[in-house]
Amino acid sequence: MKRFLLLLASLAAATASFGADGRTTIGGDVSHSIDKATVLPLALDDTIQFRKQIIELNDPRLFKPSFDQMINFERSRLSYGALNNYERYARYGHYFVFFWRANRKADLTLRFEYRQQELGAYVQAKELDYKGAKGSFRSEFDIIGARYNDDGKVTGWRALLIENGKIVALNQSFLWN
Repeated sequence: MKRFLLLLASLAAATASFGADGRTTIGGDVSHSIDKATVLPLALDDTIQFRKQIIELNDPRLFKPSFDQMINFERSRLSYGALNNYERYARYGHYFVFFWRANRKADLTLRFEYRQQELGAYVQAKELDYKGAKGSFRSEFDIIGARYNDDGKVTGWRALLIENGKIVALNQSFLWN
């Protein structure tokens, strides 16, 4: 009976972050997938810029052994709290964190576009909306669980800050074309 309740509780916790409209909560923000990533004009603005990005891959099947305790800690941190192998497996994937700054007040949309190994040139996208954004921000995206395990590793990505239908800041991987 305890196992059944534990399984039921873990299943409820795993699905709690997904909304009825396909939105997922990431770090308190609500991201939503978009059907088609439209091509937008480039109008770069120096007052809005990306500062840094952190990209982490959580897949123990691909890890090389390390004797460095800090590397081992970072690898285990992404799976912290997973109670069983199913929950650990659901956390396998790519984690992206973007740090950016807006020096003036603006209504911005952060779009994260990416390609995956098994899907070839097909571009998928997720968006976060920021109304009246001014200051420094930290935005997180993840490609984990079934999306990662079925479609493979992320092969190329780019992050766009969009204002009034124009790209005002851009950050992309070396392999994005």
